[in-house]
Amino acid sequence: MTRVKKGVDALKTRRNILRKVKGYRFGRSTKERQANEAIVHAGAYSFAHRRDKKGDFRRLWNVRLSAFLKENGLSYSKFIPMLKNKEVALDRKILAEVAFKHPETLKKILESVR
Repeated sequence: MTRVKKGVDALKTRRNILRKVKGYRFGRSTKERQANEAIVHAGAYSFAHRRDKKGDFRRLWNVRLSAFLKENGLSYSKFIPMLKNKEVALDRKILAEVAFKHPETLKKILESVR
């Protein structure tokens, strides 16, 4: 079997790893083994937090919508069933955005639901 020198491949791997950790602190940005460990952890956190972000945004929409409704004398828990009874097909994301950017439009929706 022929001998394979892996200098080029090893350098390419090392270079790619160190590019990914540019900006990290201490040995994580300069030492290959620590950098590789940092990449693995960063990947795990980013995967988990992509899931968390969805819940965070839903919570934000609920809070924004609830704040608008309280100003107009209605609670969030009463408003959502009203929407369903009137078969208004707007989701929480859209309702929160309308409440935030165009409150007069949401007032009209609120009146039509009542």
